[in-house]
Amino acid sequence: MFFYFWIVRLAAAFGHRKAKLMIQGQREVWEQLASVREGRERKGERWIWFHVSSVGEFEQARPILEQLRATGNPYKVLLTFFSPSGYEMRKNYNQVDKVTYLPFATRKNVRRFLDTVQPAMAIFVKYEFWPAYLKQLKKFEIPTYIIAAIFRETQLFFKPWGGWYRRLLHCFTKLYVQDEASKDLLARYGITNVSVAGDTRFDRVTRIAKEAKEIELAQLFCNYVDSLDPQPQKKKIIVAGSSWPQDEELLARYLQERDDVRLILVPHEIHEEHLHGIFQQFQGQLVRFTRATYNNIGQTRVLLLDTMGMLSSIYRYADVAYIGGGFGEGIHNTLEAAVWGVPVLFGPKFHKFREAKGLLAAGASFSVTDYESFKQHMDEALDHAETMGKAAKDYVNSELGATEKIYNEIF
Repeated sequence: MFFYFWIVRLAAAFGHRKAKLMIQGQREVWEQLASVREGRERKGERWIWFHVSSVGEFEQARPILEQLRATGNPYKVLLTFFSPSGYEMRKNYNQVDKVTYLPFATRKNVRRFLDTVQPAMAIFVKYEFWPAYLKQLKKFEIPTYIIAAIFRETQLFFKPWGGWYRRLLHCFTKLYVQDEASKDLLARYGITNVSVAGDTRFDRVTRIAKEAKEIELAQLFCNYVDSLDPQPQKKKIIVAGSSWPQDEELLARYLQERDDVRLILVPHEIHEEHLHGIFQQFQGQLVRFTRATYNNIGQTRVLLLDTMGMLSSIYRYADVAYIGGGFGEGIHNTLEAAVWGVPVLFGPKFHKFREAKGLLAAGASFSVTDYESFKQHMDEALDHAETMGKAAKDYVNSELGATEKIYNEIF
């Protein structure tokens, strides 16, 4: 961690945006935590500490956090982030009492943090294993949990040389894992304080879908029928979420070959350089959502969402959803689409994502590796959208309940 800290400082000195945010956040964290100490010492407040890495893990913690607030639990809640992007996006989240960065895990910082907060319990999410923090939590007998965890034989814990790291798993009071395979793997190494609870994201996306609002311009785009067409008919709709340039190349080529299809495109990044590349890919056949009107939205084949926070609602308009990122580091959130009962396609890098494999096994999804497989599977998904969509919805429904199980056992 010492070397990591200096790498981050060096990156910040050279202008790296996320590194600069992290350094700034680390400077402010103790001042932010002062009110936690004050509330604990003067008012007798008791704190629960949740730690997440970034936005994805936050979404897994969120159902538990909101259940705490809804049930009037007497604890105060501290939420810490490691990632600058996660912290910046959720630093004003109003369902907890304090949001900060996690102080860098030096021995001095860990002791100071735990002395300041003195948490009644600590809850980590999915892949967050911090040796210095876990050892001190164990030393002071603070109940410590991990939720929505998933384990694979390729992880460091299970390597021949991974004994030191594997011993960290004994620091947890209980591990709540997503599947039986994780539980069985842990049992082989003598770790039995494990419960299969599932993934809280299924509960989260289901709630999001129930609360989603109609987006009038998007609805108009999808329902538009050209009255001058000799055989007017509603086009089929693809919604592409969190797309990267390689995803957009496939989609642009497909639209050239299928004139009965329209596309709602939601890029992973909406900076102007990326948007300019998208305009070139689609050769002017699109309109940006921020510039769309009732007059021009029906005259284009691509609606480009150049805004944040609308993707989970936009999937409701899809006949088929395509999830980006599968040609890069890994696919983005497939469940936001599947919960709406639509088939889901994604690239080849999906193997770390249990829900993607679940959708494939359910017959609700396809993975694509190149344009030929993209075209074949997109054609098939559009032709069998109703059947595959039902399979997607059934799969999501079969995985509900993790939030209630974890909450009832811990609290």
